Amino acid sequence: MVRASVIPGERSLPPGFAHPHASEEARAIAEAGLILRVQVGSGVHGTSISGQDDRDEMGICLEPRDFVTGLARVPRGINGEAEVEFEQYQRHTVWDKPGGLANRSGAGDLDVVIYSARKWCRLALAGNPTVLLALFVPDEEVVLRDEVGAELVDNAHRFVSKLAAARFLGYLQSQKSAMLGESGAHTNRPELVAVHGYDTKFAMHALRLGVQGVELLRTGRITLPVPEPDLPFLRSVRRGEVSLAEVLEALDASEAALVAAGADAFVPDEPDRAWADDWLHRSHLAYWDNL
Repeated sequence: MVRASVIPGERSLPPGFAHPHASEEARAIAEAGLILRVQVGSGVHGTSISGQDDRDEMGICLEPRDFVTGLARVPRGINGEAEVEFEQYQRHTVWDKPGGLANRSGAGDLDVVIYSARKWCRLALAGNPTVLLALFVPDEEVVLRDEVGAELVDNAHRFVSKLAAARFLGYLQSQKSAMLGESGAHTNRPELVAVHGYDTKFAMHALRLGVQGVELLRTGRITLPVPEPDLPFLRSVRRGEVSLAEVLEALDASEAALVAAGADAFVPDEPDRAWADDWLHRSHLAYWDNL
């Protein structure tokens, strides 16, 4: 196996904002402790449409000692009187435009979330599709990766287990519900529904989750961008070239494939929590020694 390389890169993040996870203090923690930062949106999947997509990034950071062994907290947003535990720094540049937090990201906007290493590990060990993706991003889509981040990527297999089957299925079904505009689901994109009869972006992501979930369960890895023969179909769905009836039929097949892959998976029943725990201990101790 080819070892992950160290990739020096951009550490700075957009400034704080009046959002619970966007205080200046949280930004400073995320920047200083950053070990991995990657693109995770449509661009890395190969499904983006020119001129339509924002840029989604995810990162992982180590925390200062007081936030792990003590009771230190960060303000809830800028100038916030309340405090919250530091778990992530979350910032969308579209918030800077008129409308603020109500805005939806679009072309040219940056959406970035930097998780604490402890929160990221909890989510990854549970099979969360969004955070697991960070382990499989190709070098050309890595913004920053230091030695600690490289060790994490080299041990991606420690986080993959059959638990991912239920998580990928749940995420697929959530995207499907949003695509259909069902009650309680994420708000769909009315401009896409008006043209195509359904939200083509939610549809594409639902199908993508099926493809990637099956691959992960059968091989222990996710190929990025999505390889042939699935990518052309996903892109055609995104462009609205596939009827809703065909999309629903494909989604039914994806759900069935995920269930089957989960029942007959190549990957272990459980992730390697002991390794993750040891990595967290070692990484934080080394980080604190260098502060």
